[in-house]
Formats: sequence, C-alpha cells, structure tokens
Amino acid sequence: MRSPQRTPTSSESSGLRPLVRDSSLVWLAGGVVGVSFGAIAVAGGLPVWVPVVMSLVVYAGSAQFSAVGVVLAGGGPLAAAATGLLLNTRNAAFSLAVADLLGPGRASRLLGAHLVTDETVAFALAQPDPARRRVAFWISGVGLFAVWNIGVLAGAVAGSALGDTAAYGLDAAFPAVLVALVLPTLRTDARLRRPAALGAALALAATPVVPAGAPVLLALAGLALYGRSRSEGRAAA
Repeated sequence: MRSPQRTPTSSESSGLRPLVRDSSLVWLAGGVVGVSFGAIAVAGGLPVWVPVVMSLVVYAGSAQFSAVGVVLAGGGPLAAAATGLLLNTRNAAFSLAVADLLGPGRASRLLGAHLVTDETVAFALAQPDPARRRVAFWISGVGLFAVWNIGVLAGAVAGSALGDTAAYGLDAAFPAVLVALVLPTLRTDARLRRPAALGAALALAATPVVPAGAPVLLALAGLALYGRSRSEGRAAA
C-alpha cells in the first residue's frame, strides 16, 4: 500500500518551472556582479573576509560598491556606512510594496526584509496574482542571495587575477535584467508607462552629476504620477 505522502501536481510543477527559469536570469546577473564586487574589493587592498561578510550581513549591491569605494578612496568607516545607508533608503519603498508577500510570522518578515532588492521586488510585482507574487519573491530572493554570495566569494578569492573588472561590462548585467522584468508589466498596464518614463528620464539626467545609486532614488518621483492616475481611475469609476 502506498504512503499518503503528497507529491506536487503537474500543474503546480509546471507553474513553478517558469518562475525558476526566469529567476535564473537574475541569479546569473547577480553572480556575475558579485564576482566583480569581490574582485574589486580585494584588488583594492581589502582582505578577503571584508567583502564576504559584508555581502552576507549587508546584502545591498550598489550600497556595497559605494561603501567599498569610499573606504578605498581613503574615507573612514562612518562615511562609508552613511553612503551605503543613503543609497539603500530606496529599499524602504520597495519593502512597503512587498510587505504583504513576506508572511505573518516575525521570522519570515525578518528574513524577507533581508532579501528585498530591486530585482526581487521587480520580479515579484511582475506576476499576475498575490499567490504567484509571494512564490516569485521567495524563489528569486533566496536564489539571488545564495548566488550573489557565492559570486562575491569567488571574486574575492580570485582578487586581482581578473584584472580590470570594468572592462568586462559587468555593470550592465543588472540593468539589462531589470529592463527584461519590467517590460511585460509596462505592456499590460498603461498607467505605469508615464511614471516609468518620468522616473527613467530623471535617473538619466541625474546620473552624470550624482553618486552611483542616487538616480534610483530620484526615479521614485515617478510614483507621484502613478498615484495620480490611480486616483483619477477611481474617481472615473
């Protein structure tokens, strides 16, 4: 007599496969940029454990790059921490967007908050319903965290053997993945197009004159147009 152990149905398995497949693109980009971060930090003179521990505890790509850049330029730890915190304030808005996806428990909320990144939020919100968004968030978040840290460790161990990491164009990996994630949503929701266009224009205009990561904060101003379009839609209804 067979045991009553439940196995995933074919529909559940087929529903998870596309999420894992699409998430793998984000993981790949994360690993590549992680290798770049680890190599840059160690090639600049930091010991291997610094980028590794930072990636486990802080886990914030642009903030990590900026903080290490401040330290390598001669800045103190307080200046580096302040720079990282400033660039990472955008995650406060991202956390609000996915707060209902983290689950009711304190442990799941704490772990989920640590996994909030530009990529996991974009991937989750691109899904059509709340249940799928929750699954997408955790699949992409856990996978990206693992691959990012493996990449950082590999890059840190490799150190200066990679040479000039900027020459490989590694900084373009994450933006390319984000564009691929956002485009389907822009095609299906016309209300998002104007806010996205405004945010992109602000970010592009600010990029030459503000620190790395700050243009993303300025792009959040596009949300004002989205809120206005939602209000107009409710009023019309």
